[in-house]
Amino acid sequence: MELVEKGFIPVMLTPFTDTGAIDFDALTRLTELYLQAGAAGLFANCLSSEMFELSEQERIQIIEHVIKVVNGAVPVVATGTFGGPIEKQADFVKRVHNTGTQAVILITGLLADEAETDLVFNERVFQLLDQTEAVPVGFYECPVPYKRLISPQQLQLFVNTGRVIYHKDTSLDLQQIKEKIRLASRPGFGLYDAYMAHAVETLKAGSAGLSCIQGNYFPELIVWLCRNYNNADLQDEVARVQQFLIDKMDVMHNVYPTVSKYFLQLRGFDMSTFTRRSVGTFTPEIAKQVEALYADYTQLQNELELSVA
Repeated sequence: MELVEKGFIPVMLTPFTDTGAIDFDALTRLTELYLQAGAAGLFANCLSSEMFELSEQERIQIIEHVIKVVNGAVPVVATGTFGGPIEKQADFVKRVHNTGTQAVILITGLLADEAETDLVFNERVFQLLDQTEAVPVGFYECPVPYKRLISPQQLQLFVNTGRVIYHKDTSLDLQQIKEKIRLASRPGFGLYDAYMAHAVETLKAGSAGLSCIQGNYFPELIVWLCRNYNNADLQDEVARVQQFLIDKMDVMHNVYPTVSKYFLQLRGFDMSTFTRRSVGTFTPEIAKQVEALYADYTQLQNELELSVA
């Protein structure tokens, strides 16, 4: 994703009805919420979307729906690999590409088993690239089924093919990210960090932007950070936002994505907290923590004079 300024790419939620069906009306409104907040692109059919709990048909339906609502306003990327033989993965990558995505995202932990070497992983990536014609791709170091990190040297190797335009980094390691940005610099390629504890440092190091679950609570805040991280007049505010993201990290990850759906309800967004994914019990105590997060965010939002969609 080639952007002049830093961009926020939301990892999209999937709204469900209380009976567990996909709520396409809520998905329309959610897509519009991200766009109104200033998202530079959208990542549909990802872990936050509960992609492993969706059928193949539902994955395609969700991607097509998001692309229809977006109507060309921003690029959309979406996951296209769900395990099995490379030929099977290649077929689905092409199906996802045919929906109109700008890039199809490859899950690193589904291209090689945990015990397999980087050489085996590299070989599978090149096999997949060979079998997917000229489809632009990206990587996501997804924690499920296990987190397989790509080294800076590997990323350089893949980006040099000219096929890779997006990388969602979950290494949590600023030095690794800096090295990835240094080695894999190429027009049209962007690294997006998922880890908000060093969001500002990553942006200053040359990342293309942020792609994080925090955007499923307050997308306008992540957009604000992408736009103002380097603003000399706002460094005190930037530091406060960075600290806020660090301080609130645990509550936002606990029983996620149920908690973010509840947070959006507190914001007045009409959406069920139903999740298909087993993420633990949403207890009254956790609800209170999310309510406290909402109160603290409302105060921060007022101080920054952030408009909310």
